[in-house]
Amino acid sequence: MRAVVQRVSKASVAVGGVPVAEIGRGLLVLLGVSVDDAEEDARWLAAKIARMRIFADEAQAMNRSVVEAGGEALVVSQFTLQASTRKGNRPSFIAAARPEAAIPLYESFTEQLSTEIGRPVPTGRFGADMQVALVNDGPVTIVIDSKLRE
Repeated sequence: MRAVVQRVSKASVAVGGVPVAEIGRGLLVLLGVSVDDAEEDARWLAAKIARMRIFADEAQAMNRSVVEAGGEALVVSQFTLQASTRKGNRPSFIAAARPEAAIPLYESFTEQLSTEIGRPVPTGRFGADMQVALVNDGPVTIVIDSKLRE
C-alpha cells in the first residue's frame, strides 16, 4: 500500500459536485492499493500513520500524533499512486489492485485507522471521479509505502 499523508487544517471530498465527506484539522490520506498488498499492509500502514508525530507541540516542534493533537482523518482511494513511469510518457497502472481485491483492503485500512485514532474516519467513494479539496497545513506531505517500511 502506498499513501500520501497530508497534514491539513481542513479537507473535503465531493462526487459530482456533491460533498460526501469532510474533516477539520487532521490528516488527508490518499491511499493506493497494489496487487501484492495484504491485510498486514493495511494494519501496519494504519498504525504508522496514526502514530506519526507530525503535529506541533507547545514548543512548535513536530512532536504529536494526530491522536495527541485531537485531529481527524479522511481517506480517499487513489489507484494512480501505484503508477509506474519507467517506460515512455504514459503511466502504467498494472501494479494497482483490481477493485475486487482493493476494496476490502481499503475498507480494512480505514477501519484500522479509525480504531487507531479512536474516532470514525470518513472516506471518499471508491472508484468514483472525486474532487478533493484541502488546505495543506505547513505544508506537511509524507509518502509511505508499506513494502519499504521506512
